[in-house]
Amino acid sequence: MYRVLVVDDSALLRRLISTALDRDPEIEVVGTAHDGLDAIEAVDRLRPDVVTLDVEMPRLDGIGAAEEIHRRHPRLPIIMFSTLTERGATATLAALSKGASDYVAKPTGVSDPAQAMEKVRADLVPRVKALAGARRVVTTPRVAAPPSTPRPAGIVPRLLVIACSTGGPDALQHVLGGLPEDFGLPVLVAQHMPPVFTHQLAERLDRKCRLSVHEATDGEELVAGRVLIAPGDWHLRVQNRVGRMRAVLDQGPRENFCRPAADPLLGSAAATFGASTLCLVLTGMGQDGLIGARAVVEAGGTVLVQDEATSVVWGMPGAVASAGLAHEVLPLDQIPLRLVRLARPALSAARD
Repeated sequence: MYRVLVVDDSALLRRLISTALDRDPEIEVVGTAHDGLDAIEAVDRLRPDVVTLDVEMPRLDGIGAAEEIHRRHPRLPIIMFSTLTERGATATLAALSKGASDYVAKPTGVSDPAQAMEKVRADLVPRVKALAGARRVVTTPRVAAPPSTPRPAGIVPRLLVIACSTGGPDALQHVLGGLPEDFGLPVLVAQHMPPVFTHQLAERLDRKCRLSVHEATDGEELVAGRVLIAPGDWHLRVQNRVGRMRAVLDQGPRENFCRPAADPLLGSAAATFGASTLCLVLTGMGQDGLIGARAVVEAGGTVLVQDEATSVVWGMPGAVASAGLAHEVLPLDQIPLRLVRLARPALSAARD
């Protein structure tokens, strides 16, 4: 049974969220709270497995509450409830940087209560189970399957593609923030996020990193040291146009229930760059990236994944590792240096 604390200053939303969760036989709502201060006390008293937390509340907002709850209970998953607005995106990303694990959108614009409840249930229940489940197994990490293909030797990467979802914004900041200004590869990122959120994420990363980071635009040329984030609701792919490597956007069908999805990006990178593709799969729920990682390996490229102990959810990286497609499984804090060494083989040999 997964025990959940629901926190929102709206009595209507507290009731809607609680009812949606209680309808699942594996979930129990053990309590509710109406603001951040009330939430902190309730967490200490009730010891839930997961907390859902509103962003904007009186007395203490969701950002402050997330930070304090994370300080007291660092392994407790926190899911933010946010509006799909620029202000909501900014606040949510701030909360994610303070210890929140994931977020879901409030059912704004849905007039039918039954539809609103179904939307909350569909968005929230899988996250509650994935995050609570990850928390329970973190002390006994699964062993990744050995790579079925050895890492190619003597091939210099020409492109880095990154796939991530739950826990991705914080992991991306750590990875990209650890890369030097003269990192010699273009970087393309597929992070599961809606419109507005991806724009705010790109702006936040651009401020925090030495590399230039922005949302990808259709047809722009890939440039070493520039990071392109797939815009919300658009797939990002790589294409060779008359000898120029360019980012291409499309609104094709959702893959793995996502748009942007990782598989289209990774698969197009493998088709275009072949063995010169360097792929990184970070924390995330589900298996998006598995098909794309296989394409990278089959093209002779290199695949790295984040390890289970440092992942918020080891779904995406775990699927790749378990399939024997990961050449290396690394803790988050070791990934930036490893990327630098793979991108600069001559410098790596000198350092080693």
